[in-house]
Amino acid sequence: MTIALYARRKGWPLSEVTVRLHHSRIHAEDCAECETKQGLLDRIDTEITVAGEFTEEQRAKLLEIANKCPVHRTLRSEINIRTTLA
Repeated sequence: MTIALYARRKGWPLSEVTVRLHHSRIHAEDCAECETKQGLLDRIDTEITVAGEFTEEQRAKLLEIANKCPVHRTLRSEINIRTTLA
């Protein structure tokens, strides 16, 4: 949704956006870019397909915008879950 809003505001020819996610658990030691080095981590691989004619610069900007969407930022932040039984 964030990509579509951005492209529309810029007047770019975006006709469709498809996002596919794949969740897996990986060993922290197998993740070079991760801070955590022990135990298991959740990994979400994201594949975004955009339909439309874009320059490489526009495609790079769309990827940058995708990484700034509210859901992406939430998932990358520390999450504290509190559960109560009502």
